[in-house]
Amino acid sequence: MNDLREKLRETTDFLRSRGVTEPEVGIVLGTGLNDYVDRLEDAICIPYNEIPNFTSGKVDSHRGLLAYGTHQGKKIIVMAGRYHYYECRDMDVTAFPARVMVALGIRRLIITNAAGCVNRGFRAGQLMLISDHINLSGKNPLMGPNLDEFGPRFPDMTYTYDANLRDELRSRAAVEGIDLAEGVYCMFTGPSFETPAEIRMARTIGADAVGMSSVPEAIIANQAGCEIIGISFLSNMAAGVLDKPLTGEEVTEASKLIQNDFARVVDLAIQI
Repeated sequence: MNDLREKLRETTDFLRSRGVTEPEVGIVLGTGLNDYVDRLEDAICIPYNEIPNFTSGKVDSHRGLLAYGTHQGKKIIVMAGRYHYYECRDMDVTAFPARVMVALGIRRLIITNAAGCVNRGFRAGQLMLISDHINLSGKNPLMGPNLDEFGPRFPDMTYTYDANLRDELRSRAAVEGIDLAEGVYCMFTGPSFETPAEIRMARTIGADAVGMSSVPEAIIANQAGCEIIGISFLSNMAAGVLDKPLTGEEVTEASKLIQNDFARVVDLAIQI
């Protein structure tokens, strides 16, 4: 654990030396949603492979860079792409960027992802606020010795996704004609898409959407007491809902159709 502390110190010192100072809001951009980073003003952009202790591994639709700038009157740090557990098979590596943002001092984390739609009452192409999550990865980023300076050994997860912020965000989005669904996000490890039987199980245990990310970041930020807003882009109906195979290209292409609404909802999530 001292090694993790040293890595955090080395990484945060490097980022501060490059001008990343006192961020108020952190944003993690999911598959197909990376263009939001272009909204930052006076942005400092640093590729992951230049940052100490970051891995350069990323899926093709992610830019793989950290950006810091101002937007909506806030100092914002943005991860344009994330590390998936299926890429590195190490939860410490997966959660490390979230730990770095917490160590730099963010007070709010906006987590985004592309997800498969499990709830038949929702539709592909819709945005969903995450009200809760189910972790089916079999791992937790807090396993191992605890970093007491970042939070308690046994953090409560009851209020991980702030209900008041969700209500306010949904109300403001409705004024702008954006209908936000709300539901439970379930994390599988991937990289294979879920089977129809797994989707039936996920629906049975209360999931509205499924994906391969986001939960590790939420656990880290929740332990540290950050406000968390989770936004899923329901890019496709999950396996077995429709009689058709799933592809990664479908997810990326679908995200292009929602870019404007997505950007506006994230803007509102920063403002509230």
